[in-house]
Amino acid sequence: MSGGQPGLTHIDASGEAHMVDIGDKVETTRVATAEGHVRMAAETLDLIRAGNAKKGDVIGTARLAGIMAAKQTSNLIPLCHPLMLTKVSVDIREDANLPGLRVTATAKLTGKTGVEMEALTAVSVTCLTIYDMAKAADKAMEIGGIRLLEKSGGKSGAFRHPEYGK
Repeated sequence: MSGGQPGLTHIDASGEAHMVDIGDKVETTRVATAEGHVRMAAETLDLIRAGNAKKGDVIGTARLAGIMAAKQTSNLIPLCHPLMLTKVSVDIREDANLPGLRVTATAKLTGKTGVEMEALTAVSVTCLTIYDMAKAADKAMEIGGIRLLEKSGGKSGAFRHPEYGK
């Protein structure tokens, strides 16, 4: 690629998709954090806060769904390696400015490949679960802002989203 940008690692020289060979990579501690949000009516947020959603505990169920999803990433995303995650955490916080819920997920392991997709999958499924759990009250909810905030470890080193922490 021009300009010193890395190429697409899952596309070979003939343009075919393939799984990257990580056999010769060095094991390092790898951590990735991602975020997203679910924007909703203030009344829906009040309903969730009060624990009165028809399907039950929205926050607890969504957190568990995100953790479970991170562990299933290689079954959901083609060409992702199955990983032995050592940590997955999902944090769900109210954000009155949305209004809604802001989701942050962190995935960690010591291994030969990164955990960005696991963190992003955890956030995505957490947000989808929030939507599912509260859709009876608010079908106009909006899922958005899903992005990698930071990652560390591996050959490519650290990354921090330019807007993270602002």
